[in-house]
Amino acid sequence: MNQGTNRVNTKELTQYIETTTAETPSQTLRDSVHQSLTSYFKQLDGQPVTDVYEMVLAEVEAPLFESVMHYTKDNQTRASELLGLNRGTLRKKLKQYGLL
Repeated sequence: MNQGTNRVNTKELTQYIETTTAETPSQTLRDSVHQSLTSYFKQLDGQPVTDVYEMVLAEVEAPLFESVMHYTKDNQTRASELLGLNRGTLRKKLKQYGLL
């Protein structure tokens, strides 16, 4: 796994998602992700890229956990129930994204 390349790619993908979401607030999340990835791949213009799955998961999971924790006022039990995750898994993910 090439960490340097993925950091740049993650930053670019984040910018696309933010721009796309700001321009079309009535789109579904699925539509926004599709449009963002299409634009992202066009900009790559054939350049090699790896670990897109992990990059997209990180870009979606981090704000998901941030929002859920805010909604539940940092109550991990409520957050784990809301997400349908084991509380241990939630804690692991919160640590992974620097939210704990």
